[in-house]
Amino acid sequence: MNPENRNFPTPELRIVPRAAHTLSRKHISSGALRVLYRLHESGYAAYLVGGAVRDLLLGGHPKDFDIATDATPEQVRQLFRNCRLIGRRFRLAHVVFGREIVEVATLRGQDGEGERQVHDDGRILRDNIWGSIEEDALRRDFRVNALYYDISDYSVRDYVGGLEDLEQRELHLIGEPEQRYREDPVRMLRAARLSAKLGFEIADASAAPIAELAPLLADVAPARLFDEALKLFMTGHGLASFHQLERYGLLRWLLPALAAALTRDRDGTLRRMTERALINTDARVREDKPVTPAFTFAVLLWSEVQPEAARLLESGVEASAAWHRAGQMAIAEQAQRVAIPRRFGVVMEEIWALQPRFAVRSARGRVQRLLAHPRFRAAYDFLLLRVEQEPALAELAAWWTAAQEQPGTALPAHAASAEQAESDAGEGAAPTATRRRRRGGQRKRKSGGGSDA
Repeated sequence: MNPENRNFPTPELRIVPRAAHTLSRKHISSGALRVLYRLHESGYAAYLVGGAVRDLLLGGHPKDFDIATDATPEQVRQLFRNCRLIGRRFRLAHVVFGREIVEVATLRGQDGEGERQVHDDGRILRDNIWGSIEEDALRRDFRVNALYYDISDYSVRDYVGGLEDLEQRELHLIGEPEQRYREDPVRMLRAARLSAKLGFEIADASAAPIAELAPLLADVAPARLFDEALKLFMTGHGLASFHQLERYGLLRWLLPALAAALTRDRDGTLRRMTERALINTDARVREDKPVTPAFTFAVLLWSEVQPEAARLLESGVEASAAWHRAGQMAIAEQAQRVAIPRRFGVVMEEIWALQPRFAVRSARGRVQRLLAHPRFRAAYDFLLLRVEQEPALAELAAWWTAAQEQPGTALPAHAASAEQAESDAGEGAAPTATRRRRRGGQRKRKSGGGSDA
């Protein structure tokens, strides 16, 4: 390895003995400890590495524990029957303990044995060259992620200044920032996410190239960007991540429709709706309640779905078809940047398509069928969020709140006629579809009703 050619600093090892740091084995998962000890007892080097070490030193509680070793993936598989090898770009071993998956990576180098493929624009397409721990530290993205907990003596090893960055609460890329971003443009999203998660500032030198290089994200596989979006918005720091994406000019390369809509949002109502959704998701994550990408992405793409549905309705498209078509178009357009799996896309379309049905309140049968719909709760929560954008919906939201609180008694009074309510909602589904829903609704009521989303 030639650090000078890669503009990397010369490693300066700092070893913190067990008595001088706060990382304790009792905070490491049982699966990770078993892997660490088995590797060590088999004569291999074994280190807890990356975000787990970083978060444990900061007093956090990581959910994932990654391990680095000088054993090759094939040697790791020989030690663990519950191991499978994954990845082409980066060859990894996954050791499975029930619901826990411990990721084991071989220490990486620059010029050793293995395979490395780099695109003409600098992106790393494949990287399976093994090396020493010193080389591995220099190959990592941020200095705070290049900390190693050595199971052989319980020390923390720092080769690049990660401990200093923890103390200064600052993020530094390892190496020359522009080159590192070109190697993997997703590092720009990780910088935004880590700064949001940790409350750290991105160092000036590491932040400077982001605005210029952000268009490189257009070349990243949409499926990979979906995984990054989950980490940005679904892990408890979604609002802060959203602000960092805006701050560094990254939002338009991840969610172009939303970014464009926010520039037209003069009264701030769309922003309030978006931020409220992220605040609520963050709170649910903190409370260890379930969250779903379907709901979050339904909010993030709403600015594209709503006007398109209105346009289709004005052109004479039947209401149900208009909403489903608008949803499908928004998801397809977004898929050019972030590929949303179909299982979430279907739920998103249902949440959007149920919105106009909330306006129909005078027909008792329709109200009961909507209350029994499997996606009612998600659609209702979405309606509550829409109040941030459309305050006039507050009365409608309050009515449906009351309807849920008294399911077995008379429904709340509503002054509008059935004819006016259907006109306001844009109802008018095809007769065959209506009959199917009615029969399904009757069967559900006899069997106890539907379930919450």
